[in-house]
Amino acid sequence: MEYHEAVNFLFDLRRFQVKPGTASVRSLLAEFGDPQDDVSFVQIAGSNGKGSTARMAESVLRESGLTVGLYTSPHFEDVRERIRVDGRKIPESALSRFVAEAKPWLIERAASGEPLTFFEVMTAMAVWRFADADVDVAVLEVGMGGELDATSVVDPVASAVTNVTLEHTAVLGDTVEEIAAQKVAVAPDDRPLVTGATGDALATIRDRTDDPITVGETGAETDSEPDVTVRYDGRVNHQESAVAVDGPSWSVEAAIPLLGAYQATNAGIACVVAEQAADEVGGDIDARTLERGLRRANWPGRFEVMEREPHVVLDGAHNPGACEELASVVGEFDFENLHLVFGAMHDKDHREMAAALPRPDSLVTCRPNNPRSEDPETLARVFENTGVEDVTVGDAVSTAVRTARERAGPRDCVLVVGSLFLVAEARTAWTRTVVEKRVRTLSDADDLLAGANVAAGDADRTREEAVHRVFRTTAQRRQARRLREEMLAVGGDCAVSGHRGEGELVDVVVTGTHAQFERLRENLRDAAEFALSEFGADIGGRLDASPPDREYPWTDGTAVMGILNVTPDSFHDGGEFRDRDDAVERAEAMVEAGVDIIDIGGESTRPGADVVPVEEEIARIVPVISDLAEMDALVSVDTRKADVARAALDAGADILNDVTGLEDPEMRFLAAERDVPVILMHSIDAPVVPGKDVAYDDVVADVIDELGERILLAEQAGVPRENVIVDPGLGFGKTAVEEFELLDRLGEFESLGCPLLVGHSHKSMFELVGEDAGDNLEATVAATAIAADRGADIVRVHDVRENVAAVNVAEATRDPSRFADRDD
Repeated sequence: MEYHEAVNFLFDLRRFQVKPGTASVRSLLAEFGDPQDDVSFVQIAGSNGKGSTARMAESVLRESGLTVGLYTSPHFEDVRERIRVDGRKIPESALSRFVAEAKPWLIERAASGEPLTFFEVMTAMAVWRFADADVDVAVLEVGMGGELDATSVVDPVASAVTNVTLEHTAVLGDTVEEIAAQKVAVAPDDRPLVTGATGDALATIRDRTDDPITVGETGAETDSEPDVTVRYDGRVNHQESAVAVDGPSWSVEAAIPLLGAYQATNAGIACVVAEQAADEVGGDIDARTLERGLRRANWPGRFEVMEREPHVVLDGAHNPGACEELASVVGEFDFENLHLVFGAMHDKDHREMAAALPRPDSLVTCRPNNPRSEDPETLARVFENTGVEDVTVGDAVSTAVRTARERAGPRDCVLVVGSLFLVAEARTAWTRTVVEKRVRTLSDADDLLAGANVAAGDADRTREEAVHRVFRTTAQRRQARRLREEMLAVGGDCAVSGHRGEGELVDVVVTGTHAQFERLRENLRDAAEFALSEFGADIGGRLDASPPDREYPWTDGTAVMGILNVTPDSFHDGGEFRDRDDAVERAEAMVEAGVDIIDIGGESTRPGADVVPVEEEIARIVPVISDLAEMDALVSVDTRKADVARAALDAGADILNDVTGLEDPEMRFLAAERDVPVILMHSIDAPVVPGKDVAYDDVVADVIDELGERILLAEQAGVPRENVIVDPGLGFGKTAVEEFELLDRLGEFESLGCPLLVGHSHKSMFELVGEDAGDNLEATVAATAIAADRGADIVRVHDVRENVAAVNVAEATRDPSRFADRDD
C-alpha cells in the first residue's frame, strides 16, 4: 500500500462519530496479537495540560536511558507526529504496513455497521508501533475522558489526571464531578493515581481511587497539604520558566521550556509518573535526570515564541480554562501593545474564551482550514461585545498573522491563539522548507515523484518535464491547487501528493525553467489568497542566493576543517595528540597545509565510547585552545556539554561543534549569548550505540526534516539562522548505503538556508566499496572532492594537505579562473 493511500484511508475514518469505549480498539489489536500486553504504558488524562505533562514525562524517561514511545494529539503538519519513538516520528513505511494489514478487517467492521473512528485506529497503531519498536515504556495522552477513551485499552503501570474542568459535556457529563469520575478510571491497578486536581474534582477522585498522590502548590484548594509540592518561580527568559518540585524522598529545581504557573504542577506530575514507570521497568531516575529531562521537554504550540522584536507567540489554548492560564503567562511579559490573531472551532465557548484572554489592542479573526472552524465574522462580533474596539475580520490564517505582524512595533506582541489547528497552520511560516532537487534522468524523476506520493497519472505527465529546475515543498491542498494553476499558466508544471485530509499538508513538486520560476514569483508577489505570496517569496529565496552578513572561510568556496583529537580513544588517531606539545605541533602542521578551521575534541563519540567527566574534558582541551588562539585558523570546539563549550569559548574558541544537534537547551542559549557560529549535527545517539537499528523512509528528507526541528529550537533560543551550520551526521545512526545517498544529495540541504558541513573522514561507510574502516585516506579524499562538488561548505577531515588538494580540484572544475593567479 502506498503511503498516500494509507493516509487517505485513515482520514476517511473521520466521518465516523466518536464512539466511547475500548471494545473496538481491543478487537483490532487482537488482530495484531494483542501488542498492548508487550509494553509498559503511562496514561496522562486531564482537561488541560495533559500534552505538556506527557511530553515532560517522556523526556525524563528518555533522559534515564530508556527507549520511550509517545502518543499525543492532534498533530500539526503530519499525522505521523502523533506517534514517536525516542522523539522520531513513525516512519511512512510502518504506517503503511499497519494500515495495509488492518484495512480488510476495518472494512468488514464498517460493512457490519460497527466502524472504528480515526482516533481509535490511530491509538491501535500507536500501541502496535511501540511493541514493534520494542520500547521500554510508552506515554499515552488520553484523548477524551478516561474510562471510555480508546487509550484505556492498555493496563497502565502509572497514570495521572492533570486537572478537571467542564469539557465535552455531551459525552463526559454535565458536572466537574461526573467528568472526574470518567477520568479517574485511568488509575493503575498497583500504583496510586497522580493528580493535580483540586476542589470537587479531587474529592471525586479520592472517592473513586485509593490514596491518590496529589501534586500542587502549598496552600492550594485542598483539604490537606499536597503529597508533592511545587513552586513556580516565574520566567527566566523568553522561553523558559523556573520550577521547583519536592517529592517524598527527592527534590529538584529546574528550568522548563514552558511558561505559566500551571506548568509547575504539570512538571510535578510528570516527575512522579516517570519515577513510577521507571521503577516498573527497571530504570533509574535521580534528581539530575529529572532536571535534565524537564528542561529538554520542548512542546510546540504552547506559548511558543517564534520571533522577537516583535514577539510572535503561538499558543493552542482552546477552551476558557486554557485561555485564562494563557492570560497569566502574558502578564509576565512587558509588552507595549498586544495584537491578537484568533480562530477557533465552532463547538467551543467563544464568549468565555474571549473574556478570559487578555484585552488586545487589536484583533484579527481568521478561519483555520478545517470544516469545524467558526466563521470569522461571528468571532469578530464576540470580541466586539467584550469591548475590543480595533477588530478586523480576516480569512486565511497566514494572512491574518501577516496583518498582525505588520501592525506590531518592535516592543509589541502578536499572540496567535484559539485552536491547535490554528497554531499548526500558522507555524508553517517558520517550518516549511523548499528543497531544490537534482533530477538528472527520468529514473531520478520517477523516484522524486514516488517519494512525494504523486498519483500515477500525474507522475507520468510530469516526469518528462522534471529534468530541469525542480522544487519540492509542502502546502495545504487548496494552496497546492492554486499553485498548480499558477505554474501551468507560466508554462511550468506542478504535481501534488494524492493524499487528502482536513488541513493537513500535502507534498508538492514544482518543475520549470529558471525563467518560469521568475514569472511565477512575480505573479505571486501580491497574491494574498491562501498566502501564495509567501510561496513566491520562498521560491525566490531558493533562486537568489543571498550572501551572508559576515565573512567566514566557508563564505566563498569549501573550507577545510582539520580534526585534532586530544583523547586517548578516538577511532582514527586516539592518543596520538593527547600531549599538549604534540597537539600544538599537529595544529601548526595543519595551518601550514592550508587548514581553515581546527576542530578540537576532548571526548570520543565512537561506538561504545565512555562519557568523559566535564572537568577532565576541560582539562584536555582548554590549554591547547589557548595555545592555538593566535594561529592563522579559526578554532572549533567539538563537545556536547555546555560547561565545556563555555570554557572553550573563554579560552579563545570561535565555533561550537555539537554532535547532539544542540539537544541541551543550555548549549542553545550559550550559542545565542556568545553570538558564535554553531555546528548542528544530526545524530540518533552520541556516542554511537553499536547495532542500533534506525528506520528512514528517505534518509535525506528525514534528516532535513529533523535538522529543521533543531534549527527552529536554536532560533527560538536566540541563535540567528546565519550562525547555524548543519551536518547530516555521517556515521551517526545511518547505514553505509544511506551515508552514500546523503553524500550524493548534499545539494538538497540548501533548503535549510544554512552552510553545510560534511564529516566523512576515515568513516566505516567506505567499507561499502572495499576500504578498511579507520584507515581509508584515498576514499576519504575522493569523498571530499564529491562533497565539495555537491555543495559542502566545510569538510571535516584528519588529513589536511591531501583534502585541501581535493577541494582545490573540485573548485577548479567549476571556476578555474580563481586559480589563474597561481599559474602566473
